[in-house]
Amino acid sequence: MRRRLAGARARLLAGLLLAAAVLVGLPSADVPPAQAAPATGGFEQTRTLERTFTDADGTREVVDSREVTVTVDKTQQLRSRERVHVSWSGARPSGARAADPYGETGLAQEYPVVVLQCRGLDDPDLPAAQRLSRDTCWTSTRAQRSQSLPDRTAVWRHDTAATEEERSARAGTTPLPDAATCAAVDGFSTWATGFTAADGDRFASCSAETMAPEAAVDGALPPAEVAAFTDADGRGSVDLEVRTDVENASLGCNATTPCSIVVIPIMGLSCDTDPECRRSGRWLEGSSNYASEGVDLAVSPALWWSASNWQHRFSVPLTFGLAPNVCDVLDPRAPVGFYGSELLAQASLQWAPAYCLEDGRFKFQHNRMSDEAGFALMESGEGAAALVSGPHDARRGTSTAYGPTAVTGFGVAYVVDRPDNAGAVDELRLNARLVAKLLTQSYVASDLGRGHPGMGDNPTSINQDPEFVALNPDLDRIAREAAATVLSISESSDVIGALTAYVAADPDAAAFVQGRPDPWGMRVNPSYAGMALPVRDFPLLDTYVPSSEQECLKANPSVYFNQVAAPVTTLRRVAEAVLDAWPNVQTRCERSSANDPWRVGRVNRQGLGTRFMLGIVSLGDAARLGLSVAELQTREGTFVGPTTEGLTKAVALARPATDTVGVAEAAVAPYVVDQQAVRQAGDAYPGTLVVHTVARTHGLPAEQATDVAQFLQVATTEGQRPGRGNGTLPEGYLPITGAGATAPLWRSAQRAAELVAAQEAPAVAAPVVPGTDTGAPSFPAGGGVGDLPGAVPAADAPAAAGATAPAGGAAAVTTAATAPVSSPWTSSALLPLLLVLTLVGALGGAVGRVVLVARKVRS
Repeated sequence: MRRRLAGARARLLAGLLLAAAVLVGLPSADVPPAQAAPATGGFEQTRTLERTFTDADGTREVVDSREVTVTVDKTQQLRSRERVHVSWSGARPSGARAADPYGETGLAQEYPVVVLQCRGLDDPDLPAAQRLSRDTCWTSTRAQRSQSLPDRTAVWRHDTAATEEERSARAGTTPLPDAATCAAVDGFSTWATGFTAADGDRFASCSAETMAPEAAVDGALPPAEVAAFTDADGRGSVDLEVRTDVENASLGCNATTPCSIVVIPIMGLSCDTDPECRRSGRWLEGSSNYASEGVDLAVSPALWWSASNWQHRFSVPLTFGLAPNVCDVLDPRAPVGFYGSELLAQASLQWAPAYCLEDGRFKFQHNRMSDEAGFALMESGEGAAALVSGPHDARRGTSTAYGPTAVTGFGVAYVVDRPDNAGAVDELRLNARLVAKLLTQSYVASDLGRGHPGMGDNPTSINQDPEFVALNPDLDRIAREAAATVLSISESSDVIGALTAYVAADPDAAAFVQGRPDPWGMRVNPSYAGMALPVRDFPLLDTYVPSSEQECLKANPSVYFNQVAAPVTTLRRVAEAVLDAWPNVQTRCERSSANDPWRVGRVNRQGLGTRFMLGIVSLGDAARLGLSVAELQTREGTFVGPTTEGLTKAVALARPATDTVGVAEAAVAPYVVDQQAVRQAGDAYPGTLVVHTVARTHGLPAEQATDVAQFLQVATTEGQRPGRGNGTLPEGYLPITGAGATAPLWRSAQRAAELVAAQEAPAVAAPVVPGTDTGAPSFPAGGGVGDLPGAVPAADAPAAAGATAPAGGAAAVTTAATAPVSSPWTSSALLPLLLVLTLVGALGGAVGRVVLVARKVRS
């Protein structure tokens, strides 16, 4: 009944869309979408920028001229907290380098390049509400938007590029709030760059109280806007974290509200005869200003909003992917739940709209949880399918099929700074024994941990370990609690199973866990000595509570190494902690006042220039957020990162685990990458995993069986086309294709789809107790799934696509000019849609939904 109703509704909507298409030129549901622009939509522009001085007689002199080129690596289909790489050349070299260039702490510099996120597009033909302006650019503090200074030092009033109104004593926001609010007094000049929120609210931004709500001092996220340093050759770069209305509702960027990156190379104000305005800087090129001493305001980023600086802007249009809840908003049907692996999260984010917004498909929903819990829900019938990245034995006599759905994996993400504020480390190497040391809490972390029996001579943190130093020279040796651990997850996970299998396969690492010291005398934490590996759930076994005279620690006695490790519940939380350089170490003593009790909480974010943090993340999250991922040792002298080549070599080693209990037949057994084979191959990435869709081949309701089979076919055909649009495969995944190393996985997925769709009773009952029967009986295949609505026939298996990996380390599988898969319900202009709305408004809610989809869904 559900499918018949959905089909009738779809036919009605398709007819309405066809009528609308005839009237206003929209593509109908029967017309294939046109070839789309390249998936990433990079940007490059070159401009000549000048600083001029105008004498009293009107003579104008160009005192500095630069040809500046700005490049941005990706601008389309961006997602929440994704980082884009902004680079430039030809800019004036900076001076007074800040220890932290983000937010207000980056203001005490000279000639940096300011990079901001702003709402709107830099197009004068757009309505005012859709245009980019200084008032729609986001900054985190008042000092970045407002100035109130004595008239003689208010250099913006002498900017020859400014209008007469902009050069007045009280300017910027019109009208300014009262003098008390904006701290304006006689003899002072005040400028305030107000902020206009997405909902139209105006914030004067001349005091802490008049800032937008997301600009709170204790905001959940650190500032993203940056005043970045340019080197002596005129070059520089920065990774800007873009934010959507999920993180910043006032800024309001989303799939229907375009935004821009604004890049402003600071050249200095163009001035009249005023000597303060004509200043050219106190600091030498390349100098550092870690103490935030004074700089010349005329060449500082504090006046990015001045007319001279603003006219030098490069405006980079951005588009954003659909919101994570788009299916809930636009599709009222109950979802079909798939439960399990977080490794598929980034792919399912792009895949979901291609199901719920496509005629003839179901509403797919990925519910992220541990692989084991997802498998249990599938087996019990509470979930249509499970998403797992390893074998799971059936315990209910269930007959199952594992359909390979994605090739991805895990990585050890890191944020590590070089000494002397020389920038972030772009390559880090780890071996299995170092990973074992981190997991087993074998670094003492601080003097509190040094009293642990059997560990007194161990290094404080990994950066003091001679084994790590040999692999990663020229890093600092500062002891840090955060560098004594790797942030991981507290849940059972196939990721932890694969990670600990990597440790167990290495003889040196395995011997260390069993109690043999490393060559420098470091020993495993005795609480973990002899621990059996691999495990899916890494336990916190230590019980050491240090003694201390500190009042806070006396009031809050706890197991110290558990506070240092402090695992979290999801890989996404790990990734965001690394992104923010905010360890989850729970050892900070704090209290509200001298009369309040002490409490222990999370340590502060790490400051730029002194960061050192490691975390276990999914490759999808690493690619999306722009995290660096360590290379892992496979054999002596060989280190492999999660590149396209590393993943391909590993998946070529994958073999079906045919002894998995409950598998319907050998052809649909889960594929496993054996770590011993990885060591022997040498050039395969150890963190590679295959995510499978697992479903019952008997006893699954017919409608769910059809949906799961459809998912497998669509996900392993059009879902494997690299891109950033609806239904495509994001970075961090290796495409499964009908040729090459992944061909066996593709064939297994198609066979799994057939078995799930057929739902035939097994010829032999599947074993109930794991281990009682490890065979893989073969059952009749029954019917196929080629005629499913929306399914892609097996003959259309995609060919192997060429791919490259990004500099950040995580595999970024991309092909040139790949077209995003679009819903047929799309539009490209607002006015035609309003005409459609007027035309068909009397037809009721169904038509309204068509227009809403046409307006909002862009692949």
